[in-house]
Amino acid sequence: MSASTLPLLLRSMRLPTIAREYDPAIQRAEAENWGYQRFLSYLFEAEANDRLTRKIQRQLKDSNLPAGKTLEALDQKILPEKVRRQLPALLEADFVRRGDNLLCFGLAGRGKTHLVAAIAREWVCRHQLQVLFVPTFRLVTQLLAAKRDLKLPQAINRLQRFDAVILDDIGYVQQSREEMEVLFHFLAERYERKSVVITSNLVFSQWDQIFKDPMTTMAAIDRLVHHATILDFTGDSVRANAAKKRQS
Repeated sequence: MSASTLPLLLRSMRLPTIAREYDPAIQRAEAENWGYQRFLSYLFEAEANDRLTRKIQRQLKDSNLPAGKTLEALDQKILPEKVRRQLPALLEADFVRRGDNLLCFGLAGRGKTHLVAAIAREWVCRHQLQVLFVPTFRLVTQLLAAKRDLKLPQAINRLQRFDAVILDDIGYVQQSREEMEVLFHFLAERYERKSVVITSNLVFSQWDQIFKDPMTTMAAIDRLVHHATILDFTGDSVRANAAKKRQS
């Protein structure tokens, strides 16, 4: 095999980073008197790092996480003290690996969405977990369309590939009975298997506005809280305070 055919062979074996770095690595190895083990380690570490970077980029694209809602952009001083204390444990994502849930309650503008989006981004970047961020009304619409096409089981199975599905603003949906049923079916299928993260402006006692039927409401809450961390977002509205600052 000639040296000119090596890059083609490496690319055919899906080793594009090694193909790109091979010649510069040889020059550096000769200049710094590397042994063959260090030379190979350098190439394969470069390939592994690039693969990890590409994987994270794909997962972030698939996640639909809102742009700008990162941990760096989050003013943690606005969070309730209890939420701040739990943040390090949430970032470790052990509860996601167990299939447990995260439930965030509070009035509008308290930072619920920003926090869960920022945490989920860290789950992808630090732990390479697969997450999906979706407004609850949009997920319900998608599941309802799948049910009408007789493809609801397939649609829910596709969602099972995500380690955590973030249902944003569950309290703003006012479902019909048919819509309520597909949402409950989704929650039931993930129970004790994969994580659900929920933000809501309605406390549990008001969830009959979502599920309509008292028995279904109780069953949904029971499944969600069985293995769950619950965060309460109190205090003033972040958006209202920001608006006041801009005006002043």
